[in-house]
Amino acid sequence: MSKAAELAALIGSGQAQIASNLIINGGMRIAQRGTSATNSGYGTVDRTKPEFSGVSVTQTQEALTSGGPYDDGHRYFLRCANTSTSSATSAYLQINQEIEAQNVATSGWKFTSSTSFVTMSFWARSSLAGTYNVLLKSHDGTAQGFTSAFTLVADTWKKIEVTVPGNSNITVNTDNGYGLRCYVVPHFGTDYTTSGHTSDAWQTLSGSNLAPDYAQNWSNTASATFDLTGWKVEVGEVATPFEHEDIGTTFNKCRRYYQKLGGSSYYGGFHAWTSFTGVYIQLVPPMRAAPTVTQYAVRNGSSGATANANANYISVDGFNAPIDGSGGADTNGSHINQGTMEAAAEL
Repeated sequence: MSKAAELAALIGSGQAQIASNLIINGGMRIAQRGTSATNSGYGTVDRTKPEFSGVSVTQTQEALTSGGPYDDGHRYFLRCANTSTSSATSAYLQINQEIEAQNVATSGWKFTSSTSFVTMSFWARSSLAGTYNVLLKSHDGTAQGFTSAFTLVADTWKKIEVTVPGNSNITVNTDNGYGLRCYVVPHFGTDYTTSGHTSDAWQTLSGSNLAPDYAQNWSNTASATFDLTGWKVEVGEVATPFEHEDIGTTFNKCRRYYQKLGGSSYYGGFHAWTSFTGVYIQLVPPMRAAPTVTQYAVRNGSSGATANANANYISVDGFNAPIDGSGGADTNGSHINQGTMEAAAEL
């Protein structure tokens, strides 16, 4: 379809004005936690988490220097690299982003109507040729699942587009909980698949029937890689070009769910006290929910005393960070408060 025809289709469907991306950081630009991790879950790029079991995987944020996604304006991608081999039927790797319910509910998608659609698009590349799957899950009410297959040639970037209709069995609440769980799935062991799975149709979610059986086994292929960027979920039947918003906008969207705060004099405060004191940390923007706060080496900068006391008075807007005042004096306020903290309110 030509770009003119795509635009005409959007205008004709009345959905041109609501083509914004429900995926946050789909260009994989923001990585507050770091650029390499070996854990399952959030570890590198914000808002997208590789989840795996029965196999060892290293996730990294990588730079793009050429190829189809580069030509589309992308400069980063998420890579999952297999650092073991496993033929276990329980092994899996799924790359997941969970969209907040109120963002789905107010997106303009009439999710209970089979004539209203969302379209998922992304760039993918695998070192292992084969047929892979995308999976969408609803959460509220009776959870529903929708699977659609796509094929990849080894070591070749490919733009994938999947259009998904609504369904009368889908429920999405207008709240800050789970709305739509979106997955790109490099591998499911046969514990999660069936040969008779019905693809491209919503059905009651079953953990033992998430997708068709995989012909290839990414988890049992030494040094296999799977790459992803340009991830987009939008209302409508047509995949529109990826919106390259300014980095500050993307960063603030990510910080609703996770904020890493740190520096040699981050608190910038002084105290004149010999016991524990505290500094109020404001969270900007406010977070999705009252976060879990982890503190590392919060200390008095002059004496070097450290104590990781638990944060308290935690809300979506901020929290109190207790600080060890050892080395201070009632009449001397020359001690700089230092530390690194994480505030997480992920779905």
